[in-house]
Amino acid sequence: MSAVLERKQLRQRSDYTYKFNSKTGRHGWLRLTPAYSLKIVEELIVGHEQAKRIFDPFCGTGTTVLSATYHGHEGVTTDINPFLVWLAKAKTAHYSPKQISATREACASTLDLVRNQSIEPVPAPPIHNIERWWSAKALDFLRLLRAAIPAVTKEHSAEHTLLLIAFCRSLIELSNAAFNHQSMSFKDDGSFDIGFDVDMASVFSEDVRFVIRGASENPTGEGYVVLGDSRNPAEVVEGMFDLVVTSPPYANRMSYIRELRPYMYWLGFLVNGRDAGELDWTAIGGTWGIATSRLTDWTRPADYFRSTNLSTALDQIAHADNKNGAVLANYVAKYFDDMWSHFLRLTPVLDHNAELHYIVGNSTFYGTLVSTERLYAEMLAALGFSEIECRAIRKRNSKKELVEFDVVARWK
Repeated sequence: MSAVLERKQLRQRSDYTYKFNSKTGRHGWLRLTPAYSLKIVEELIVGHEQAKRIFDPFCGTGTTVLSATYHGHEGVTTDINPFLVWLAKAKTAHYSPKQISATREACASTLDLVRNQSIEPVPAPPIHNIERWWSAKALDFLRLLRAAIPAVTKEHSAEHTLLLIAFCRSLIELSNAAFNHQSMSFKDDGSFDIGFDVDMASVFSEDVRFVIRGASENPTGEGYVVLGDSRNPAEVVEGMFDLVVTSPPYANRMSYIRELRPYMYWLGFLVNGRDAGELDWTAIGGTWGIATSRLTDWTRPADYFRSTNLSTALDQIAHADNKNGAVLANYVAKYFDDMWSHFLRLTPVLDHNAELHYIVGNSTFYGTLVSTERLYAEMLAALGFSEIECRAIRKRNSKKELVEFDVVARWK
């Protein structure tokens, strides 16, 4: 297969659902990061043809594992979020022509139930201020559609999975949400009109066709997606890996759980706000809901990473002229303590001479620059990694000090 065709197929699968303009990963039917992230990962994978097993301990939507499988490698990835694990598994699965045909037929049967309103709609998910997300008309359509999909497909079947992914795409396209900046916002009341029900059905039909086009192109390698905590990868994956390509959460207080809420509520991965907060607290970098309130009383563990650079930054943030300085300092400290735990427990699954690539950006808090890439480099050096580099990739926005880096290292 030519490199051009591989890249075309890879991008087809990576486009399966509508985008959030966030940093969770563009691959896999939810476009959660910009195209440059896909390009960076592809270049790293292509540039390491000799790699046998490739590991991504921060799966997101599966950018690395899908790229690895499309280039014939074995890819393994983990994530603590069960929705992202489900999504990445769907992206890396192989679909037969029979399953693709069954999905088309299931789509037609699903929309028949919706148009005839011959099925009881599911309850609206308990999303706070749900009326900001969807108009009453759109909400009625989505409730019927969500009920119809399991009525015409078997749970865990290929057609069930593919229709749910198309549903995820449609629920965002029919929403009142806007994604024209780093996080999300909502369009002004009265400025949103999704049209008639037939238009909504057409949206879903087109999304199914879009998903099917991507699912029809099967990767040549094998991908494995595992639910697990990146702070102890050896618990859930078996080594050894000779290449790690990943993009961990940034130290920027951006809650990926918050961004993923509509999908997770509609698909049953979340049932209430407390569950969302608990998952955010468990994740590295989570600061939403109860995760924020718990930071007030959080204290660093005894085995935290000792760094003069980090201590200086934490002191400056804590004593900034802002009432939230102490909480934010705890947030930054916890983020790096979690990453230190990750690096400490990564080495048992690394093969001799394994190469690491961590795509991450620096951050600022009340005018204090937190050089994440340098702190990663310090941690890796303390653990005995060599050939450590912080390669600047691009500016992240108009602030000249915010830059994205590829932190490179080699295991001994």
